[in-house]
Amino acid sequence: MEVTNSSRFKRVCVFCGSSSGNKPTYQEAAVQLGKELVERKIDLVYGGGSIGLMGLVSQAVHDGGRHVLGIIPRTLMPKELTGVTVGEVRAVSDMHQRKAEMARQADAFIALPGGYGTLEELLEVITWAQLGIHRKPVGLLNVDGFYNSLLSFIDKAVDEGFISPSARRIIVSASTAKQLVEELEEFVPEYDEITANLVWEPEKKIIYEPESGVAM
Repeated sequence: MEVTNSSRFKRVCVFCGSSSGNKPTYQEAAVQLGKELVERKIDLVYGGGSIGLMGLVSQAVHDGGRHVLGIIPRTLMPKELTGVTVGEVRAVSDMHQRKAEMARQADAFIALPGGYGTLEELLEVITWAQLGIHRKPVGLLNVDGFYNSLLSFIDKAVDEGFISPSARRIIVSASTAKQLVEELEEFVPEYDEITANLVWEPEKKIIYEPESGVAM
């Protein structure tokens, strides 16, 4: 009988491209990440849909028998835009609610390669971590050095005094899914004196009404 690993995470949010990218390694990494979550008995929350890397990682988790939760704005729900989401689909009214609900549902965040949307989602949860809004680990699956330029920019911002060394350490980066998840499991957040004393209002819970299709 195969022995599966346990995890401190119940559900991980994955940000990634709605395109597959030009390298097979990006697609392989999405599938491997899905399998790694399954092996550790971790469920998935993501942006919904079945296209690109989003479709590959969600299908891998679903095929492995874990729960998949797709959060998607109603505007993007037509099949010709995003395909058919596997698992549970939760409709929201806009992109802001989508990000808020994905963050609320997740215990950690992982970014695969992607474009503007992936970067926007990634940088927001990094900023929230910096401000102490959440204490959840944030990881980059740096496939074939895809995120090297971003990490170099962030290091430059540290050198120039715009990002503190402690805030730089928010970002966990690894080239393989297995290594990344292992490092996220061991991650311990650190905060400066100002951030540690900030008090934020609780996250607003989005209530989805299946019959009306309205998120409140």
